[in-house]
Amino acid sequence: MTALGLVAVLAAAVAVIAASLTGPRQVVATPHEIHVVDGPDNNHQVRIDSTLYVPAGVTAAHPAPAVILAHGFGQDKTSVHPDAEKLAQHGYVVLTYSARGFGNSTGQIALDSPDYEGKDVHGLVSWLGHQREVQQDGADDPRVGMTGGSYGGAMAMIAAANDRRIDAIVPLITWNSLASTFFPNAADPGQPGVFAKAWAGLFFGGQSAPGRTCGRFSAAICALYQHAAATEQPTKADLALLARSSPAGVLNRIHAPTLLIQGETDSLFGLDQARANARGIAAAGTPVRLAWYAGGHSAGTNLAETSRVRSLTLSWFNHWLRGGPDPGRSFTFSQLPNDSLQPQVYTADGEPGRVRVALHGPAQPVSNPVGGSPAAVSSIPGLPGGPLAGNLAHDIPGQSATFGSMTLDHAVTVVGGGTVRVDVASNTGTATLFGKLYDQSPDGSRQLPGGLVAPFKASGTVTVRLPWIEHRFAAGHRLVLVLASTDLAYDVPRTPATYRISVAGDLNLPTQPAHEAGAANAALPWAIAALALAVLGVSAIGLAGRIRRRRGAPDPSLVDVPLVVDGLRKAYGTELVAVDNLSFRVEREQILGLLGPNGAGKTTTLRMLMGLIRPSAGTLRVFGETIRPGAAVLTRVGAFVEGPGTLPHLSGLANLQLYWRATGRPESEAHAAEALEIAGLGDAVHRKVRSYSHGMRQRLAIAQAMLGLPDLLVLDEPTNGLDPPQIRALRDVLRRYATDGRTVVVSSHLLAEVEQTCTNVIVMDRGRLVAAGAVEEIVGASTTLSVQVDQPERAATVLFGLSGVDSIEQQGTELVVRLGDATAAQVVAALSESGLAISAVAPRRRLEDAFVSLIGER
Repeated sequence: MTALGLVAVLAAAVAVIAASLTGPRQVVATPHEIHVVDGPDNNHQVRIDSTLYVPAGVTAAHPAPAVILAHGFGQDKTSVHPDAEKLAQHGYVVLTYSARGFGNSTGQIALDSPDYEGKDVHGLVSWLGHQREVQQDGADDPRVGMTGGSYGGAMAMIAAANDRRIDAIVPLITWNSLASTFFPNAADPGQPGVFAKAWAGLFFGGQSAPGRTCGRFSAAICALYQHAAATEQPTKADLALLARSSPAGVLNRIHAPTLLIQGETDSLFGLDQARANARGIAAAGTPVRLAWYAGGHSAGTNLAETSRVRSLTLSWFNHWLRGGPDPGRSFTFSQLPNDSLQPQVYTADGEPGRVRVALHGPAQPVSNPVGGSPAAVSSIPGLPGGPLAGNLAHDIPGQSATFGSMTLDHAVTVVGGGTVRVDVASNTGTATLFGKLYDQSPDGSRQLPGGLVAPFKASGTVTVRLPWIEHRFAAGHRLVLVLASTDLAYDVPRTPATYRISVAGDLNLPTQPAHEAGAANAALPWAIAALALAVLGVSAIGLAGRIRRRRGAPDPSLVDVPLVVDGLRKAYGTELVAVDNLSFRVEREQILGLLGPNGAGKTTTLRMLMGLIRPSAGTLRVFGETIRPGAAVLTRVGAFVEGPGTLPHLSGLANLQLYWRATGRPESEAHAAEALEIAGLGDAVHRKVRSYSHGMRQRLAIAQAMLGLPDLLVLDEPTNGLDPPQIRALRDVLRRYATDGRTVVVSSHLLAEVEQTCTNVIVMDRGRLVAAGAVEEIVGASTTLSVQVDQPERAATVLFGLSGVDSIEQQGTELVVRLGDATAAQVVAALSESGLAISAVAPRRRLEDAFVSLIGER
C-alpha cells in the first residue's frame, strides 16, 4: 500500500471512531407512506408505512449512508424505534417500515416471499435513492445496509439476493430453511419430518383479523398452515412454498458483505441454520462473519449481550458503508460461566475438532401414550427462559430411554451439533423421538442446554443429529443422552406405540479451539460499545430471582438505606475511565434524578448497580449488601432499561404473568394488581400488546419492573418516545410509587421533567460527581432573573451593554437574564435609568440553568 493509501485508510478509521466518540446526535423522525409495486407480475400496489430518521448535520450537502431496519414477525415499525434512534445517533439515515400485512401497511403476509416482501424492499431502496440526505453510489443506487431480527433477518438476505444495490446486511436470529424449521429431521432424505406445532401455531395462528380464518396471511400461506395443522404433514407444494421464502435457495446470489448473528438459546431457529447460511454465502465469495450470542427466541434479556449485538452490527456497517476499521471475519461465541449474567466472549482459533464420549446403558423399552399426552417438556415456545431455560426440561417416566457417560475427568466444551448412532425398533414401523443431551452435575440435577431438543423419525440403526449448542460440561459432571417419545412443542403419532432403543456408538461431539476475547474485544472500537443498554426492558427481580450466589454479610449500619455508592470507579483498559471516584447516597422515599451530558458515566453506573458489570474499584451497596452479578438483594430491585421487551401476540396481563412465572417466585409475591394500578394501564392490560401505542408499551414495561413492588426502582430514560400527556402521566406514576418507603432512581436528559418529578439530583460529568443534593438546593445555585418590561427589545439592548451580564433571552415580554458578576439591583437600575417601565423582576432559577452553570456549555 502506498503512503497516500495508508493515510486515507487511517483517516477513514479516525473519522469513524471520532463519530462514535462525539456522542449521540439529535434525530428527526418523519413518517412516510411509500407506494411500491410487487407480485410475480408486478401488478400489485402496496402502501408501506415507514419512518425516516435523519441525524442532525446530515443534509443534501452532507449526506450519509442509509440503513433499512426490518422488524420481527407479528411486530411493526414501532418495535424497532429504539434501535433506529441508536443507529441514527451514530450518523446513519435509518428507514424503518411495517412489512406488508403488519401495522398500517396494506397487503397480505406472504412470509418473506421474494415476489412480495422482497419486491417491497426493492421499492424502499429505490425510494432511498431519491432522498437527498442519503449518500448515493450512482443513479438510483443509494449507499444502504439492511438489518433485522428473525422475520426481518431473513428478509435482509432475500432482499440482498434480489437487489445488488444493498451494500451490507446483518441478519439476526433467523432461518435458513423454513421447511426444516417447521418439519425438522425427516426419517429419509426428501421426506417431511416432525411437525413443530407449537412454534407453527404462534407463527401462523397469531395474526388475527375480523372475518378471516388466517388473519392477514395470503391465501396460499393460509392453506399451507391449515393443511399442516390438520394432517401434520405438508404437501410437495407446501414445501416448495416454504423453500421460496427461505434464504437457502438464494445464498449464492448474495453479494453484500454479511454478518450473521445467531442466538445460542433458540428452539425456533437453531445455530445450524446460521451455519448453513454462512457456508452458502461464503461459497459465492462474499465476505461473511458468524457470531453466536447468549440469546435467541427462547432466551430472556441479557443486557451485556444486547450491547454486544449492537456493537457488532454498528462496526460491520461502519466498515462496509463508511470505510471504517475492518471487524474481521473471525467466528465468535459466548458462554455464561456458572450462570453469570456477564457472558465471556470467545474467538475461534482454527478449525473445529471432535471429541468422542462413550455412553452406557442397556436397551430400553419406551412407550408413546394414546394421543401423545402427557408430553415431556424441553422448552416452551413463546416463553423466554433465559439462562435458566434448561431447568424447565422434564421427561415423563416410561416415555424415554436414558444413556449416560462416565464422570468427566476434564471439561468438555461443545460448540455445534453432536451425533450418536442408535438402534430403534417400533411396533408401528417408524418411531418419532426427541433427542436431548443433558449436563448432569454431581448432585444428580440435570440441565438441558438452551432447552434444545432434536426431533427425528427413525427405524433400525440411524445416526441422530443432536441440537446445535454452545455448552461447557465441567469436570466431575456427566453427559446424559435422553431419547423421549413425546415433546410438548411437537406433534407425535396419535395412536399408542412401543419402541425399543439402544445406543450403537459413542457420542461424537464438536469442539472449537478458541481464546477469550474479553469484554473489551467483543466489538471495536470501545467507544461503540457505549451503546450499552438493551432495547428490551428487564427487571433485576427476574434476573436474580432464581440465581443464588455466595454473598458477603451486609453492612448492618446500611440495611435500611436503599443505595450507597462509595468510591466507585470503572475503567476500560488504561485509556478510558467511564466512572471515577463516584460517591453518593439515596434515602427511602426519594426520587433521584441522575443527570449528565452524553458520556458522563450514567449508563455505566446503572449497569454496575444492576450487577451487569463489575466495578474496577469501590462498592455499591443496596440495603447494606454489596452488588455483584446474581446478588440475592437484586430481588428487591426493579429495573427498566430503555425499551419494552414483550410478546406482541399476548395481552399485557399475559406478558406480566409469564414474566413473573419465569422468576420462580410465588404468585402471591407479584402484587400485580398494585403494580398495574400504579402504572395506570387500565383496561388496556387485557388487549394484545401489538395494539399498544409506544407510550402504553413503556407503561407495561414499567409495570413489569414494578412487579413484586421492589423497594428500589431503577429507570433509564423512561420517557423516551412519550408525548407530553404520557410524560405527565408517568410523572404521576413515579410519585405514587415513591411512597411507603420505596425509592426511585431515574436517569434522564429531560431536565424540566426531572425538576418536576425528582426530589433529589446527582449531576455527573466525565465520570465524576459534580453536584448532589435536593432539587431546590441545586436550582438555588443558579443566578437567572425573569424581567417583565414594556419594551423588551430596547431593554435587551440596554442590558447587552451592562458589564457582568452573561446572556439575555427574550420570551415575549419577558427577558431571561443570566447574570455573571452583575447583580439584580444593577439590572433594575440600568433599565430605570433608560426610562423603561419594569412591571416585575424575580429570580428565575431552573434546573437547566443550574445544570449548564455546573458543567458548562457543550
